Amino acid sequence: MDRIRFPVDPWRLTETFYEHGDLGVTETLFSVGNGYLGMRGNVEEGRDSHTHGTFINGFHETWPIQHAEEAYGFAQVGQTIVNAPDTKIMRIYVDDEPLLLSVADLVHYERTLDMRDGVLRREVIWRTPAGNRVRIRSQRMVSFRQRHLAILTYEVTVLDRDVPVVVSSQVLNRQDGLDEFRVKAQASTLNDPRRGQRFEERVLQPTEHWGDDERMMLGYRCTNSRMSLAVGADHAIETENEYKVFTQVEEDHAKHVYRIRAEAGTPITITKAIAYHTSRNVPARELTNRCRRTLDRVREEGIDQQFADQRAWLDAYWERSDVEVEAQPEVQQAVRWNLFQLAQASARAEGNGIPAKGLTGSGYSGHYFWDTEIYVVPYLTYTTPLYARNALRFRYTMLPAAVRRAAELTQHGALFPWRTINGEEASAYYAAGTAQYHIDADVSFAISKYVEATGDDEFMAREGIDILVQTARMWADLGFWRGNGSDSFHIHGVTGPDEYTTVVNDNLFTNVMARFNLRRAAEAVCQLERDWPQEHARMVSRLHLDREEIAEWERAADALAIPYDDNLGIHPQDSHFHEREVWDLPNTPEDKRPLLLNYHPLVIYRFQVLKQADVVLALFLQGEHFTAEEKRADFEYYDPITTGDSSLSGVVQSIIAAEVGYHELALRYFHDSLFVDLGDLHHNSADGVHVASTGGVWGALVHGFGGMRDYGGRISFDPRLPESWPCLTFRLTVRGSRVKVTVRHEEIELENEIGDGLEVTVRGEAVRVPARGPVTVPLAGQGPRIPGEPDASALLGTTRADGTVITASVPHLTGLNG
Repeated sequence: MDRIRFPVDPWRLTETFYEHGDLGVTETLFSVGNGYLGMRGNVEEGRDSHTHGTFINGFHETWPIQHAEEAYGFAQVGQTIVNAPDTKIMRIYVDDEPLLLSVADLVHYERTLDMRDGVLRREVIWRTPAGNRVRIRSQRMVSFRQRHLAILTYEVTVLDRDVPVVVSSQVLNRQDGLDEFRVKAQASTLNDPRRGQRFEERVLQPTEHWGDDERMMLGYRCTNSRMSLAVGADHAIETENEYKVFTQVEEDHAKHVYRIRAEAGTPITITKAIAYHTSRNVPARELTNRCRRTLDRVREEGIDQQFADQRAWLDAYWERSDVEVEAQPEVQQAVRWNLFQLAQASARAEGNGIPAKGLTGSGYSGHYFWDTEIYVVPYLTYTTPLYARNALRFRYTMLPAAVRRAAELTQHGALFPWRTINGEEASAYYAAGTAQYHIDADVSFAISKYVEATGDDEFMAREGIDILVQTARMWADLGFWRGNGSDSFHIHGVTGPDEYTTVVNDNLFTNVMARFNLRRAAEAVCQLERDWPQEHARMVSRLHLDREEIAEWERAADALAIPYDDNLGIHPQDSHFHEREVWDLPNTPEDKRPLLLNYHPLVIYRFQVLKQADVVLALFLQGEHFTAEEKRADFEYYDPITTGDSSLSGVVQSIIAAEVGYHELALRYFHDSLFVDLGDLHHNSADGVHVASTGGVWGALVHGFGGMRDYGGRISFDPRLPESWPCLTFRLTVRGSRVKVTVRHEEIELENEIGDGLEVTVRGEAVRVPARGPVTVPLAGQGPRIPGEPDASALLGTTRADGTVITASVPHLTGLNG
């Protein structure tokens, strides 16, 4: 990051001067949201933009997927998040001259996202073409306390001489990026599968529009999905200057225009309270009534109360969620920015999932992926369990669609979609999408970890159990028995987390996670019968569960094939992975990365090359089933052939690198993940924040450097503090107790803050954390220390079990003339 432009501050991200060249990135970095409503960091004046964006979680349009060649069971209906009507616009004209930041004479510019109070602030001093200086201060807040509410303030003060000022506060249906003059924003049309779908036809059909000089309201219905939306805005002006108000309300455009005789030194403050409501089945007319109630409540409570509530909410959030890294100011700022993004993506998502980009951009079309359960839900589970419960309950509401999808693929049980908004599979490319059956186990894993960490047996008894049973049924049906000396259970034709290797047999990650899913389902059913007999009886009746199924799950889990290569001494990613040649990553030109944008999938599929950690992720999630020696051997094999083209990869590589001893590499991977958006390291931050990576940053801190593991509900610590860090502090909430964990090079200190305390282990020794007072455990070092990184050429020239030699190469691209 440019530290002149973005100075280091532990609680703020500040931009000290305006740059037009990276608007897409800064719009993402300065977004504000609450998990339900999100606003990109577009400038208030509206014209300078890369991609205008206001998003409501789950508010989407559907469209028919046009396959070049159809086949049975292909996803048929796409889903794309809709760019909601834009309420951020506050255009200003001084002496009839508009402010356009890209060409304006800016005497002063500063924009700050304050992560303690959740407010985006900006101050500009603009010298107009006539030489009159104008100070403009703005504030933007999306409320965590009231999920449907946003507050904007816009203060204008003419500094040198009296002059006419016009402020036009607008609500604009942009129709996927258009402004009121029907001009598109500058966003690129690069053919990148990570970007969102763009609509060519009208999406929002107007149904309501009305207003007066204080309040205006617009209502819409989506053309295909039939979802409805209403947006309302209240305005108030405070000034001693003379002014007039003009109101215009049309179907796609509403505005209050304030014409002011501005006197030098006399401020003008316009406050805009905004309410958004959406629904899958309620007409927009009803939603306008809900907007009225939200806005009326704000009038009664006052604007100041909304900002006070925001600060109080965030004070409580940071009290239980903050991670402190001593003597590392740049790291500290970035850590808090990442944790703040997690709040903005999940806190008020209630009833919806957590999109891959949160509500900061339209990347991945606003879809939910398995990333949520593996990277985000753990953070929520150990800091704010209610948010984790909400995310998992949303998966439960998708279960009927998952059952239908499994039937389409001729499977029993349920198969959750790889990407979706409404529960239906939206991936048109099945090889790297639908074939990722592991999502069933990922969801079940997240549910199990949540219940073990919280003791929320009621959730398991009434909802979670259905997911465990239906996913276990799918695995039992998908796999098959093969006798070869002894019976073994195999799963063929699936894709693991690594999307550069698709539709394979016995993918290791899939198999070890399926094994967990099968065992956990059997265990949960037996526990339910013992502790919640009435709920057990209802579940058996509801799902028509046969006791013989449980025995089959246990038998399949015990016999699941876990690939292992005795010759190389590692776990193959799948049963045929080592038959492929190795992609020579060190000699791959930078302009050919990421591979997915420069090589046809079939080219990539023929090589040993990974988009993201696959076996390494299994080593973390199912770490109790691998020895320390196996973990190191596997990491040393797979790390050199992992491209990191996925933002999900670095955090997991950091965790395992720290565990096995590659401490320098662990820190490097952590920094890459920490700054993936702040530094735009993947060159696509303009499309939105990498939310799963932000969750992974917490995981790298707590699981990697803090050494925390939770296997079977037993919390343990084996820290790996970086040499340059004097101290790392984080908090964990487990079964009603919140424990403050402080890791130093010579000791780990555990102190209970809320609840009755906790039993944990530190490097195998049992430790009781009492309700009051800290307990300190000495540490003899920070585990093994291996300098550098695994040697990428170590295995080249060695032989496989069949006697062939392992070689490495880079596929070449020929020109049109050969």
